[in-house]
Amino acid sequence: MPNKSLRILIADAQHFNRLRIERLFNQLGYFRVAPVQSLDELLPLVEYGCEPLDLVLINGAMASEGLDLLSFFADNPQVHHAFIFNEQQTPLPLVAGNVQVSRTALPDLVCITQLMSAVDRRLPFVGTVISVR
Repeated sequence: MPNKSLRILIADAQHFNRLRIERLFNQLGYFRVAPVQSLDELLPLVEYGCEPLDLVLINGAMASEGLDLLSFFADNPQVHHAFIFNEQQTPLPLVAGNVQVSRTALPDLVCITQLMSAVDRRLPFVGTVISVR
């Protein structure tokens, strides 16, 4: 069962992309999702928010506005996990602490499900369970 209290932020300049990603989260049972369309909207929410964000998904193309997204999220105590998609500049595969980077143009349901298995620790473990007596 998903943790419905998780705070998720989606940052993408394209309205359609934000809407599509938000619907994928809704399909998985996550409804505390806030979409933003620019770094000007994202930065105050991250820097001055009263509670840390559990996950920030951001289009890597937004980095062209002068911010090193990987460093920003890796060193930010206000963001527990970050997923940078559509990132063409960084060599892959890359997972740096709480930040994952992907070249995928737009995350799909499988990608978000895998991402949430790392973010939402309350999700059931999928695999083999061995009983020790």
